[in-house]
Amino acid sequence: MPEPKPFERLPQNIKPNHYKITLQPNLVKCVFHGSQEVDIEIKEATKQIKFNSLDLTLRDIKVTLPSEEVLVPASTEISTSNEMVTLIFEETLPIGTAKLSVAFDGELNDKMKGIYRSKYTSASGEERYSAVTQFEATDARRCFPCWDEPALKATFDITLVVPHDRVPLSNMPEISRVLHESDSNLQVVKFATSPLMSTYLVAVVVGEYDYVEDTSTDGIKVRVYTPVGKQEQGKFALEVATKVLPYYKEYFSIAYPLPKMDLIAIADFSVGAMENWGLVTYRETCLLVDPDNTSASQRQWIALVVGHELAHQWFGNLVTMEWWTHLWLNEGYATFVEFLCVDHLFPEYDIWTQFVTNAYIRALELDSLKNSHPIEVPVGHPSEVDEIFDDISYSKGASVIRMLHCYLGDKDFRAGMNKYLTRHQYGNTYTEDLWAALSEASSKPVGDVMSTWTKQTGFPMISVVSHQDGDNRVLTLTQQRFLADGSSGDNSLWMIPVSISTEKNPSKAIKEVLLEGKTTQVVLEGISENTWVKLNPGTVGYYRTQYTPEMLTQLIPAMKTKCLPPLDRLGVFDDLFSMVLAGHTSTVEVLKVLRAFEDETDYTVWSAVHNCVAHLNQLLSHTDFHSSFAAFVRQLFSKIGQKLGWETKPGETHLQTLLRSLVLGQLGLYGDEAVVVEAKKRLAAHVANTATLPADLRSPVYKTVVSQADEKTYDQMIKLYREADLHEEKDRISRSLGATRDPNLIQRVLQFAMSNEVRNQDTIFVIISVAMTAPGRSAAWAFFKKHHQELVDRYEGGYLVTRLIKYITENFASEEMAAEVEAFFHQWQIPGTERTVQQSLETIRLNAAWLQRDQDIIKKYLIELNI
Repeated sequence: MPEPKPFERLPQNIKPNHYKITLQPNLVKCVFHGSQEVDIEIKEATKQIKFNSLDLTLRDIKVTLPSEEVLVPASTEISTSNEMVTLIFEETLPIGTAKLSVAFDGELNDKMKGIYRSKYTSASGEERYSAVTQFEATDARRCFPCWDEPALKATFDITLVVPHDRVPLSNMPEISRVLHESDSNLQVVKFATSPLMSTYLVAVVVGEYDYVEDTSTDGIKVRVYTPVGKQEQGKFALEVATKVLPYYKEYFSIAYPLPKMDLIAIADFSVGAMENWGLVTYRETCLLVDPDNTSASQRQWIALVVGHELAHQWFGNLVTMEWWTHLWLNEGYATFVEFLCVDHLFPEYDIWTQFVTNAYIRALELDSLKNSHPIEVPVGHPSEVDEIFDDISYSKGASVIRMLHCYLGDKDFRAGMNKYLTRHQYGNTYTEDLWAALSEASSKPVGDVMSTWTKQTGFPMISVVSHQDGDNRVLTLTQQRFLADGSSGDNSLWMIPVSISTEKNPSKAIKEVLLEGKTTQVVLEGISENTWVKLNPGTVGYYRTQYTPEMLTQLIPAMKTKCLPPLDRLGVFDDLFSMVLAGHTSTVEVLKVLRAFEDETDYTVWSAVHNCVAHLNQLLSHTDFHSSFAAFVRQLFSKIGQKLGWETKPGETHLQTLLRSLVLGQLGLYGDEAVVVEAKKRLAAHVANTATLPADLRSPVYKTVVSQADEKTYDQMIKLYREADLHEEKDRISRSLGATRDPNLIQRVLQFAMSNEVRNQDTIFVIISVAMTAPGRSAAWAFFKKHHQELVDRYEGGYLVTRLIKYITENFASEEMAAEVEAFFHQWQIPGTERTVQQSLETIRLNAAWLQRDQDIIKKYLIELNI
């Protein structure tokens, strides 16, 4: 694991207490001017003041002491590498309070960090800009000089100087609005004083917006701000938000502490959403719902994102991690709670079942690499923070909290959460503070158990061996670290809450034990030898299970007949597939089990099947028998495809709608003739305006048609893209373009991705859509190598570049490609991507080993099937 880079943190001798900030963004020239006074507390006499500042020009710096004496620094030192300014005074600043005054100027950048410009087109067709902030993790310093560390909380008075025809917003409600004293075109808008908060949660937006509003049952005014003329698209998020706030108030037993909650859709936004206190910013696709053009899966996603960001208002904003090492406290917990609240609001989503494929499995896959990292990862330089906004912090964090919630029970868990939030409100915490509160509430050794999950890299595999002792079944459980390369790993041990179910009552745990050492024996009374036994019912424990062949053979029929509940069918299968990846089991065993799913009807189980098929497809696309695998997949999905058909049936559930989209998409991409013909027919009718293609079918239809596309069809898709008004629709079209197999069209898609027609936030995902196909894989890599500097400059490293590097590299499967990727990133080092590169190299080599190990027997099996 890379060591944290050396980086100078701020000294603790000066603490900011209150910021009084005035900002004036010029939306025409894309610059901003500001001034501020900061009430500071000097804890020890000093001749220096250090604070964070980046890309700002500072002017008129002075310190006013309580005696009214004004001190001006003798010199100002700027460290760009440490993003820090040091003011050096001739006189010693005495212990006590003082006021630091600074004027500053900066650029409204186009890098989607700090205070930046977001481009949109007005109703009259004119290109305009709004000013938007995105400060997490360490970019408040790009907007105003500050003590930009989460533990250095302060209160904020924000004033915005803006044109009359623009909407000004900040964390708190507006309290006054007056004409500018020297420019009648401007108004001065003041906002109420904020509670104590971290700099990364301060937010400002200035632009043209409409809104819809409502008041929650607990009296909070909620507004959803939308692009002008699109208020209708804010209604779904408004409905969710007004219900979520009272739900969280009840769940945490703590009221939302601010008087208002604004949610706003931003045209250009690097991440999905940001939890700024009282002013949550979102990508348009994560907030806006068009009743005619938004798919069921997107509506579900929006509910989850709104739930996630509003959970942060308590967990992250009210109580904040002390330093970025504890980022998972924010993100893992908010990810867990978003599922809790969506399950409460939309029980028909069956969202906890989907959690397993959306979060749990993704976390296990990344965490099985030697180059994974602990949930708590030491962070030094700010460039390292972006890299840990990943599936470990979010999905593994949420998965271990879900396991803990199950271990403690909901009542004790909620009591512990209330204790934690009440004890530390408006303050900062370490992970241990959460464990202490939960231990007090539950009288269980939470700290001992959970530190094994947060401080160690990876997770365990439990090998289970069974023998009969009279009427009783005796299980021997042995743990070791699970690694994707099949090696035995290190001597790590976890404290594992293990539950066990049997054929007698498949959905209920009949035994629960805490596996504390390397091995233990468990006696199941009255369980005969011809009865199946399963570990981890509900797939809640964050571990893999390795069964003996005999035990697995007993479980397969229960999967086929659906005696096993969906989460258990999924769990058995996914564990088996992980054993294949690690070389513990042959790939052919998984292909045989896959055929047992032909009569499956559950969406989440099919999601796990799809995940496995996608892995196999990437691998086998490197072979000369890929067409045989495609035929296997078509046959696997054909029965469920025929059952679902193309038309929505009366009384159809949300999950059946999601399943149709998944299944038709698979059949289309793997070349099912009937599906390809029908997709082309439906798209033609959609383009001709004779029949509208339902939103839920657009993604599978677009990808199917593009996978067979010629120049004419491609041009038709680009025309659709240009005509689309809803950003979700633009996303759907642009991310389907990578499905093309035509080498010339692949190059056109890559050029299109970098063009002005695609927003910077979306460029990455269009390139990824190319990289995820066999014909596009090498082209996307070559394109990245050629344009990498332009991409790094465009995004200044960060989350989007990290995401791009992962997907354009990890699907190769030869040592030659591993060496090429390694050499490239050795020559062109991109700060903040080091861990991602190491993970990709490991994955490429795992793919190569898997292919070498199993490709001959896979080929033999598929040919013998003679599909």
